[in-house]
Amino acid sequence: MTASSLLEEISDVGRDPKRGGYSRHAFDAAETELRAWFVERAGRLGLGVETDRNGNIWAWWGTPGPDAVVTGSHLDSVPGGGAFDGPLGVASALDAVEILQAKGFRPAKPFAVVVFAEEEGGRFGVPCLGSRLLTGTIDADKARGLRDPDGVTFAEAAAKSGFDPELVGRDPERLGLIGRFLELHVEQGRGLIDLGSPVAVGNTVIAHGRWRFSFHGQGNHAGATLIGDRRDPMIPAAETVLAVRKLAKATADARATVGRLIPVPGGTNVIASTVDLWLDARVPGTSTPELVAEIAKLAEEAAGQEGCRVEVTRESYSDDVIFDDALRRDLGTWLGGPPELPTGAGHDAAILAGFVPSGMLYVRNPTGISHSPEEFSEAEDVDHGARALAGVLEKLST
Repeated sequence: MTASSLLEEISDVGRDPKRGGYSRHAFDAAETELRAWFVERAGRLGLGVETDRNGNIWAWWGTPGPDAVVTGSHLDSVPGGGAFDGPLGVASALDAVEILQAKGFRPAKPFAVVVFAEEEGGRFGVPCLGSRLLTGTIDADKARGLRDPDGVTFAEAAAKSGFDPELVGRDPERLGLIGRFLELHVEQGRGLIDLGSPVAVGNTVIAHGRWRFSFHGQGNHAGATLIGDRRDPMIPAAETVLAVRKLAKATADARATVGRLIPVPGGTNVIASTVDLWLDARVPGTSTPELVAEIAKLAEEAAGQEGCRVEVTRESYSDDVIFDDALRRDLGTWLGGPPELPTGAGHDAAILAGFVPSGMLYVRNPTGISHSPEEFSEAEDVDHGARALAGVLEKLST
């Protein structure tokens, strides 16, 4: 078994015939199948598997206990995502355990592989939901009330999947077991191919968040309503999309994106009554809220000019994260001095970093493309990453 062969095992699960790539979301059929795959694979390695109150799966090598070395990632995807984002870290963790077992190693510290639930936020809109619930960085009532595009709440989906939604939320006892956390992930940008290295150590994650802009106007007939009589929320929504690009371009190292826009009722010959769009904004330092405030001001002006109104709701936000210095130095030493890379992508490791020493390893992605079917990593690099992970896990758990 290698990490690349494990990824091949699940290569047909959750394929999206419309978008291409994969659509695997919390508690849907594809993600449930992957969770079962993980449980079965962990069982073959003799790991003891349990699922916590927030839907995160833990596979323990030996007896659970404090000061545990924990590694893992997630199995869900963005809509139409790639094959590596999330599953690479899970497959590599399983491979790393087998590599260590084959050489007769047994950890001196408690050791676990974890699969976090709903890291991408592809179903319920909040990224890193499983790790946010574990750490209490999202209110449990808010999480229970989150709805997917079909109107199903997180509480309803959890109950259907066998979890008690009343128990979700901060879990200090389980969080207290983690001594150090390490996540391996596919590189989500183009860096390592130009640096000539298959692996990098992560150093920072850029501050980022998600906001929903809801534009309200007057639904009406597309053919019978004169232009001058319209209160069309699509107009300020479109102007906001353009403002996002303009303002982000004028802000140093900013990344701001509107990747989802939903008009209601959505008919070709109907003026929308409401338009919802979602803004993803990321700026190093403390400037992300400032950029969003500028965008919101322009959205309000555009809405007013069309006789509409807009509501802006923050759905999630995380400050800049700097990974644990001592762990980062150790990883660099043990791996022979690989490059260190920042990232604009969020991760469960970044959520945990506020509570326990956490770190990241990145595996080379020659295209630099992620959250897309074109996301890629060579099998040789995938397996190199798993071996690197095994080596540092051995050091951490000795």
